[in-house]
Amino acid sequence: MEKAIIIRYSEIHLKGKNRGYFEKLLKNNIKSALRGFDYTFTALHSRYLIENFDERETEAIEGKLAKVAGIHTYSRALVVESSLDNIVEAAKELCRGKKGTFKVATNRADKHFSPPSMEVSRIVGGKLLQAFYNDLKVSVSEPDFTLFADIREDGKTFVYIENIRGLGGMPVGSAGRGMLLISGGIDSPVAGYMMAKRGMKLDAVHYHSFPYTGEAAKEKVVELAKRVGEYNGGMNLYVVPFTAIQEAIHEKCHEEYMITMMRRFMMRIAERLAVRLGDQAIVTGESLGQVASQTIESMTSSNSVVKMPVLRPLVAFDKEDIIKISREIDTFHTSILPYEDCCTVFLPKFPVIRPNLKKVEEMEKALDVDKLIEDAIARIEKYEL
Repeated sequence: MEKAIIIRYSEIHLKGKNRGYFEKLLKNNIKSALRGFDYTFTALHSRYLIENFDERETEAIEGKLAKVAGIHTYSRALVVESSLDNIVEAAKELCRGKKGTFKVATNRADKHFSPPSMEVSRIVGGKLLQAFYNDLKVSVSEPDFTLFADIREDGKTFVYIENIRGLGGMPVGSAGRGMLLISGGIDSPVAGYMMAKRGMKLDAVHYHSFPYTGEAAKEKVVELAKRVGEYNGGMNLYVVPFTAIQEAIHEKCHEEYMITMMRRFMMRIAERLAVRLGDQAIVTGESLGQVASQTIESMTSSNSVVKMPVLRPLVAFDKEDIIKISREIDTFHTSILPYEDCCTVFLPKFPVIRPNLKKVEEMEKALDVDKLIEDAIARIEKYEL
């Protein structure tokens, strides 16, 4: 018996005449994720098949598939020539050592195969009861597990038990490009993951305040970007030197407006960088009301300096919701490492909660905004992750 991994998608089914574009994109993303593995890839109706791989690499391959957006479920399967005896033997192999209740579900794409689906399920279930009568019992309504027999038109049958949940969403690259503002905190990596899951290909920008923040703080962000990039088919990170901008704001603007002014500079730089790279939107990890800089007035202030759409996928999330996802995508423990980022430098004791836009714009006249931005952009460091 050969072994295979069956990959299925879900939302792509809804794409009508454009479905082929999304299928091709998902196929290419899967192949990119599995770069370095030896295997054969076959596109079937509404699914893909990975075969002829080193069985010792099964878990590593599945680990890569688990981070490919657009995959609904995948299954480890035994592949046999379509005959009742072969299906029974494969079923016994998969059920060996299992205990509890089960049922058999048969899909017969090959309508020439005899007997029909219900009879196949009945016969295979009976053989399993005979072979494992001390360990297994039938429960059609609430089984502990289901054994699937998928009888294909090409003369092969896939026999499998588990449908492993994939990432879901849409293939990365199907929803345009975005520029993620990534800090060293919990929220922004989760925001990047959420947008990658919806098919957006991301670049990332980080603002670094050397010498107030050290190399450890920057490396922390590089690691976070790398982990988000695993869901995004890789990602380029652009590190912007931000110290001169912060010092200018600290010198010439009211202390309570420090964060507000910083956010406006960040948005401007992100937009200029995004335009250069062909990105179509800015993505942030802001959650409404979570901190002083994330009130609707603060968001309005930062939005007002850019023309590009600003996407905030976490805007209605509670902190607990965000932490839960960060644990699932393995960014939480890196995010909480005790290294400061630029937002903690010159942090005012009482930051303004509802900044007055006219006052902000008037205060900004004391700054050479364009020169500060141009100098920062000229010294960007790029990391290809």
